[in-house]
Amino acid sequence: MKKSLIVLSLVVLSGTLFLTACKKDNNEKNSTTVNVRLTDQPADYAEVNVDIKEIRVKFTDESSDDGWQTLPTHAGIYNLLDYQNGKDTLLATGIVIANSIQQIRFILGSDNSIKVGTQVYPLTIPSGAESGLKLMINKKLSQSQENLIVDFDALLSIKQENGSYKLRPVLKLK
Repeated sequence: MKKSLIVLSLVVLSGTLFLTACKKDNNEKNSTTVNVRLTDQPADYAEVNVDIKEIRVKFTDESSDDGWQTLPTHAGIYNLLDYQNGKDTLLATGIVIANSIQQIRFILGSDNSIKVGTQVYPLTIPSGAESGLKLMINKKLSQSQENLIVDFDALLSIKQENGSYKLRPVLKLK
């Protein structure tokens, strides 16, 4: 009887370990490393500086509580014009377990500016400063690593109004 109980315990333990290993292996197969990169089209300014604080992504399969996940972000002030003509930079990267991404949200800080000639002006964001800049993408994740290259089009995003400069972002997925 004692011997049967030990054998039964070993069988149950082995089965549990096998299922745990399969589940872990399955999650690793369903995970995707998402890289959000930034690029820009040419614009006729000396600098266009955008204060990027955080990158968030929303999943259609709601893998987190509200479907949103904040990616580890390289926060900082980025001169969009440094990333023209095929150049880009990594803004955020993270491992996610999801089938598809619905949208990307850029959370910006207040230290945005534009340099025209030698003069630097504040660059204000009429809307979206609090909730972030949203880009709808609806992209199915099918690879173990996905590079999402976002074109933050400085030429189309900057408007001069009443002597000040406004940022009305035009974002596109390349």
